[in-house]
Amino acid sequence: MISIDPTSSVAPYEQVRSQFAQQITDRTLAVGAKLPTVRALAAELRLAANTVAKAYRELEEAGLIETRGRAGTFVSAAGQQSRIVIQRAARDYASQARALGLDPEEALSIVKAALSVD
Repeated sequence: MISIDPTSSVAPYEQVRSQFAQQITDRTLAVGAKLPTVRALAAELRLAANTVAKAYRELEEAGLIETRGRAGTFVSAAGQQSRIVIQRAARDYASQARALGLDPEEALSIVKAALSVD
């Protein structure tokens, strides 16, 4: 499910966060799927529980997961809603780019530049 590369310059919590986010985005983890507990995942990955908790907090803030008290942590339907919103925005952007006569490659490079801005 999740793996940590100890030689990576990317912080372990970010590796956990980004891998879960990718799995949720590409639907490898379906809406409603239960995630391991913080402690269980930390033990499995040999990380501190606070490291995994930080990744879970960021995923929850992004609306990708939700914690339901003692029931556990699950992939949120809000993550699916976010996908719908961004797809709509992408369609609107593509329509606007076509209307302005932008070449598809130029339109994509504009988006890539916008995504790489901190």
